[in-house]
Amino acid sequence: MVGLKKQISAYEAMRNDLELEHFGGWVVFHDEKLVAACKMFEAAADAAIRRFGRGPYLIERVGAGPLTSPPYVQCRSVHAYG
Repeated sequence: MVGLKKQISAYEAMRNDLELEHFGGWVVFHDEKLVAACKMFEAAADAAIRRFGRGPYLIERVGAGPLTSPPYVQCRSVHAYG
């Protein structure tokens, strides 16, 4: 999980620029760097898996607010990672 936290921090540091350039799209972070920006989740996931296998990497929708789940779902993270 430590590797994922670094990817989230890198995304947060670039959030404003990403929202200007890629709002509504999907980005992939690996080694604290933006490595792909795609319009569709499937393309971002494919790029991440091809390049980094099982990860860790972050796939995030740019400009999306946090997802909410019913209280009985025990999931705290909305970030995709391998």
